[in-house]
Order: sequence, then structure tokens, then C-alpha cells
Amino acid sequence: MLAVYAASQSPADPLSGLVVGDRPDPEPREGWARVRLRTAGLNHHDVWSLRGVGLPADRLPMILGCDGAGVDEAGNEVIIHAVVPSEGWQGDETLDPKRTLLSELHDGTLAEYVTVPRGNLVPKPADLTWEAAACLSTAWLTAYRMLFTNSGVKPGGTVLVQGAGGGVATALIQLGAAAGYRMWATSRDTGKAEKALSIGADRVFGSGERLPERVDAVMETVGAATWSHSVNSLRPGGSIVISGATSGDAPSKAELTKIFFKQLRVVGSTMGTRDELAHLSRFIVQQRIEPVIDTVLPLADAKDGFARMVDGDVFGKVVFAVS
Repeated sequence: MLAVYAASQSPADPLSGLVVGDRPDPEPREGWARVRLRTAGLNHHDVWSLRGVGLPADRLPMILGCDGAGVDEAGNEVIIHAVVPSEGWQGDETLDPKRTLLSELHDGTLAEYVTVPRGNLVPKPADLTWEAAACLSTAWLTAYRMLFTNSGVKPGGTVLVQGAGGGVATALIQLGAAAGYRMWATSRDTGKAEKALSIGADRVFGSGERLPERVDAVMETVGAATWSHSVNSLRPGGSIVISGATSGDAPSKAELTKIFFKQLRVVGSTMGTRDELAHLSRFIVQQRIEPVIDTVLPLADAKDGFARMVDGDVFGKVVFAVS
């Protein structure tokens, strides 16, 4: 089958280890299902894997990809849930210390076929397009959990999204606007700021710019570069929900005094559960949300999509059409 996989890794030149070529068709083990992919999505996780982060070299070659949607062996249209719990785990799979994501231990979704535990199959709503379905399993699920499970903000509240443009940030803006939040965002790029306004942001500010009023919650994926701004932007009792640190995880100032004096909440958030993915897919259909898609490419042209992500030239999701 055609697949996109990591054959080697390089922190400085991640694309050097990326191969688009043939891999053996997967055979499902007991309790697992084989899905023929129709669409698959690209994430920063895939680029980090090529850089050698989170994917041990002794597991190469590894088919990349966490997001995907397709048809199972019984003909059901399904969305792939990417969080794979360890055998015997019960409860919230994101809390399993031995959990993995597809493409870390088991081959991922950037291929014609993928095998996953049967419990990781989520029915695709009939009114959800294949392209939209390919966006949901990672960035959109992360955003859903950040906003609706971990932020504590009620509709009508104000939420700041640090760094408009990436998959999680665009999902946060679209989901929050649909749910009745006042969504603010920051960006260093005027083009991305205008796009953020067009998809539901109420206002967009420059990176580090003082806000006209303090917000109820900050959605943080940037890390060190925006941490102080996030702390200073919160009202007393507000929350920072953090799901990533693309600029580094060691800010020069931890702001601990402000955090305890203002009684701020700092909440870590990782991915989401299968049930949250099912709710997310239904919410998108009910609210007629169209996930922002930067580019749709044939799987055979996956290197072009990876190059766009490495260059930072992306607003929304990169989606691959598989079949």
C-alpha cells in the first residue's frame, strides 16, 4: 500500500527522513479493525517525529499520522481516535501513563490502510465531509477538551487564544465562537490576524500587546514566548489551559507570585477521549462549522504538505486525500 513514513530522523532537516512509498498492508490483531482511509490530516506531531522527538529511532520505519477517516471492514464510515490505551486500561485513556498516539508505537493514518483497536472507531456523521472528518482527531479534539472540559468558562465569557494560525488555534476560535464565547487571539502576522477575524475571532491583538480588559481564560500552545503575557492577561481566578509549548517549555519568568496571588488555575490538557471525539463530530455538524483547511493534497504529494508545515506557511489544517 502507499504510505508516508519516517525512515530516518534529523532535528535540523526533518524532511530528509520522510518517504512516500510502499509499505506492507497491515493485518489486524484480535480486537483490532482495519480501516481503508479516505482522508488523513497532518499535524506538528508528525514533524516532531521526523525530528526525533517522541519516536524512538529503533521503531523506524514508522508510518506517520494521527488523524484519519475511512471505511471499516463492515462498510461503516468512521473517524479514527488516535489515543491508544495500554491493554486492560479502564477509564479516561488520556490519563493512562502508558498510552500512545498512533505513529508512536503503532503505524499511523498517512496510508491507504490503518489498523486500530475497535474501540477507537467513532461513527462519522453522515453530514460531515471526509475532509472535515480528517481534521478532528488531534488538533480539534485538543481544542474541544481545552475549551469545554478544562477551561471552566461559561458561554459569554472571554477567551484569549495565543498564536492564531495553527490547527489548534483555528479550532479553538471556531469552536468557541460557535459556543457563545467572546474569542480574542494574538498573532505576529497581519494576514493570519485577518483570517482569524474571518473565522470568528472578535478581536486580534499583536503578540504581547496589552489587552483592553482581562480575560476569563487563556488557551496556551506557544509556551515560553507568550507565558508572561498569558498570566498578565487573566482576571483573578482565571485559567490558563496549556496543551503545548512550541516556543519552549522554560519561560524566563514563571510568574509564580502572580499565579498564587491572583488565584489563577494552570491546567494541563492533552488530546481527548473517544467520547469527546464523538461529541465534537456531532457538535460540528449541529453548528454547521466548517473546519478551516489550508490545503488538500493527494497522499502521493504528502512531501509538499510537510514542507508547508515546516516553513510555517499554514493557516488551518493540511489534509491528504487517500482514496
